[in-house]
Amino acid sequence: QVHLVESGGGLVQAGDSLRLSCAASGRTFSSGTMGWFRQAPGKEREFVAVFRWSGGGPVYADSVKGRFTISINNAKNTVSLQMNSLKPEDTAVYYCVFDASRLILSRVWDGENYNHWGQGTQVTVSS
Repeated sequence: QVHLVESGGGLVQAGDSLRLSCAASGRTFSSGTMGWFRQAPGKEREFVAVFRWSGGGPVYADSVKGRFTISINNAKNTVSLQMNSLKPEDTAVYYCVFDASRLILSRVWDGENYNHWGQGTQVTVSS
């Protein structure tokens, strides 16, 4: 059974940085698609960034491109999200996601395509 546990959230000021981590267990994480979604209060769930193994590489939402960086540590089964130049609109609960398939680009944006979700970690950016 795949188990995802996020950490690293917190309260920061606009312009600060945070690093989120997701510890994965339950299988070998060297294939498939893994990354992050977020959901702000009163808003729909939003794609943030994912990494696709087998040559797919990282994919970012336009809203975070150039500010956020996703990275994978295969040895430790972790995925991290380095978030720089944070903005108040980045405030949300951030969820780690994983699917055993390497999703094609047109499918990475939809959370319904991921079979595994973490419990989430709160990120709050004050202005």
